[in-house]
Amino acid sequence: MVGDTGDDLRARRQGASGHRGVPHTADMRIEAWGATREDCLAEAALGMVECFADVSGVRATTMERLRLTERPDEYLLAALLEEVIFRLEVQSRVPVDVETYSSHACLEVRLALAELADVEITGAAPKGVTWHELRIGPDPYGWSCAVTIDA
Repeated sequence: MVGDTGDDLRARRQGASGHRGVPHTADMRIEAWGATREDCLAEAALGMVECFADVSGVRATTMERLRLTERPDEYLLAALLEEVIFRLEVQSRVPVDVETYSSHACLEVRLALAELADVEITGAAPKGVTWHELRIGPDPYGWSCAVTIDA
């Protein structure tokens, strides 16, 4: 991914997944990567959470599974992040772990969720996913994506 630091690039060459927040005026911008599309999607969700909450050391109190119908990759990225925002706004829960895998023309997602009251809030909560400059796709080291989140 353009702008990878030396450490990020070395880790990506070894198949590591990860994410980072990127400076963006008034919103959140997240870049994520992984060896597979599914790893990249899970990292994007965790990256979005990291932009507004510190979930380190917090244990999940619930587990939810969801199934997203297989669609173009951009739609899956947006749909997954909107599901996380929905749980935050409606259920006051935040993922502390995300697992994704493909199965029978669907993206299967497992969200390990903690109560919002149990996490330290470090920034503005996400409100929605923007389509401007949203991208996801294969790259020389696996998959990468970038997305802007309204805060």
